[in-house]
Amino acid sequence: MASSVKYLVFDIESVADGSLVSDIHYAGEPLEPAEAVRRYRDELMEKKGTDFIPYTFQVPISVAVGKVAADMRLTDVVVLDHPKYRPNVITENFWRGWSKYGRPTLVSFNGRGFDLPLLELAAFRYGIPIPEWFNAEAKSFDQPRNRFNTRSQIDLYELLTNFGASRFNGGLNLAANLLGKPGKMDVQGDMVQDMYDAGRYEEINDYCRCDVLDTYFVFLRTRVLTGQLTLEAEQSIIAETKSWLEERAEQVEAYKIYLEHWGDWTNPWVEAKEDAPVEESADPESDTETAKAPEIHEA
Repeated sequence: MASSVKYLVFDIESVADGSLVSDIHYAGEPLEPAEAVRRYRDELMEKKGTDFIPYTFQVPISVAVGKVAADMRLTDVVVLDHPKYRPNVITENFWRGWSKYGRPTLVSFNGRGFDLPLLELAAFRYGIPIPEWFNAEAKSFDQPRNRFNTRSQIDLYELLTNFGASRFNGGLNLAANLLGKPGKMDVQGDMVQDMYDAGRYEEINDYCRCDVLDTYFVFLRTRVLTGQLTLEAEQSIIAETKSWLEERAEQVEAYKIYLEHWGDWTNPWVEAKEDAPVEESADPESDTETAKAPEIHEA
């Protein structure tokens, strides 16, 4: 039910619009779209050391969304417009889905810097109205697009950097690995353009699903950080989610891949307690405990 979805954890993969690149950067030159993209990437690599084309020249070709209930449990992961992956339909499904589910909180990693601007620009390009998202009549802080309105969107990158006060070198890959989760595996974001050109659409969508799972587990740990979950509750939810993935791994290749690289978080408080030397007390009635882990209470 729509009312049961409190959060939408999402990730997007996109590719360059070759015709737009050709029209803007090589106007008057008889360049085919694919050649325009290759040339622009080469120029970017030479000038900036990266061939990643700015989002303003890109369109979404994969959006995966994880539905999360109010109790923080993952209930579903979907890929929009499967198996056609049409950019205009993906864009409409994303914004209409957000509205249909009662405008739940969007959760991403660097979504404010890339994913959401790209999806907003795609709505602009395809003529898709999203008045609830802009909500221009509301006070500034109540508008969903407001950078500090965490009721509407939680960017985990901004949370971990205090809204850009510091840098988070390593990105989602590092955050996921700190929790024992796979992070980047065989596919990296800068490979998507070439994979798309080669027709490897399902692999792109599997990669997108795995990024959503990483984002979800990082989201859970931030709820511990902010006092909305106890560590024990988080670990219980993670165990349930692993079972959920195992039940569906035969039908969804991405889950199978993710589980093959699965790692459990090592709890240092438990290790400290197990490794601590046992001290004999002269008083047999002594209730002194050694190496006791700090208690974590739910806020």
